[in-house]
Order: sequence, then C-alpha cells, then structure tokens
Amino acid sequence: MKTVKICLNSIDKVKAFVNDITKFETDFDLVSGRYVIDAKSIMGIFSLDLSKNIDLNIHAEDNVDSILEALKPYIVE
Repeated sequence: MKTVKICLNSIDKVKAFVNDITKFETDFDLVSGRYVIDAKSIMGIFSLDLSKNIDLNIHAEDNVDSILEALKPYIVE
C-alpha cells in the first residue's frame, strides 16, 4: 500500500479525479481525520472537508508508478 497527499479543492477537480482512478482495478481509500471513504465514490468525496489536503491510500502491489503518474495533477508534495 502507498499513501500520498492529494488536494481536491474544486468540483471539476473531484470529477476529473474520480474519472481518472476508475480506470484502475485497484482499491483506493481517502482518509480525512477519522473518516475513510472509497475514493471512487463521488458522493463520499463531497462528504469530506475538501479545503484541506486528504490522504489517498493506494492498495496496489504492482503498477503503482503508472497510478502515481495518472494522479500527478492532484498530488501535493
């Protein structure tokens, strides 16, 4: 499992993010405080506080590099 911080501070960013990660078979979780939601759920994402950075857990053993490349616009260093 790999964890990265992401920023989803606009509605368009959330829609694009969900479209990008649904292309992968891997499971993704978003963690904000004590809440953990499925990152492929657009309704779940909107239930989080999007003004802060969110942890994204990527549950993948292989092709993590291609996933990170696809998610580059959302990742916060």
